[in-house]
Amino acid sequence: LRFDEKVRVVVFKSEVKGVFCAGADLKERAKMDDAEVGQFVRRLRNLMDEIANLPVPTIAAIDGYALGGGLELALACDLRVAASSAKMGLIETTRGLLPGAGGTQRLPRCVGVGIAKELIFTGRQIDGQQAFSMGLVNHSVPQNSEGDAAYQRALTLAKEILPQAPFAVKMGKLAINRGMEV
Repeated sequence: LRFDEKVRVVVFKSEVKGVFCAGADLKERAKMDDAEVGQFVRRLRNLMDEIANLPVPTIAAIDGYALGGGLELALACDLRVAASSAKMGLIETTRGLLPGAGGTQRLPRCVGVGIAKELIFTGRQIDGQQAFSMGLVNHSVPQNSEGDAAYQRALTLAKEILPQAPFAVKMGKLAINRGMEV
């Protein structure tokens, strides 16, 4: 995708109804030794960084659960759209873990340090409307009977981006991302 000039916007969605991404398989992770866990977390972090660094806008369409690494995936995207009924949270502390794929850096940039600490320390799950009110998602929409309301809104948002000058959009993303690092 990084090198395909025809790609102008990427929308991330799930094919599983009611789930955006449920995060890592903790039963699988429990079977790993320390070295394997370290490698696993590094690979996840690298994947999230690759998504965040795509040169085109990325939109997460959250039509269901986005927990742990699933929310970290959504946070790696530039924009997030959630069904009001979606459930989101960095729940790792409820399992004796720490968000390891960038959530501890990306969540505070989205919602502020205090709210990010509260969400991570408590492992609380929030719905799409709560996520919208705290700035975690750009849009919260009522879920439809097909279960793809967030995806439909994400497509509408993507269609708003498409007519804009591709170079200007790419440079805008780059300038914002680099500015956040200053």
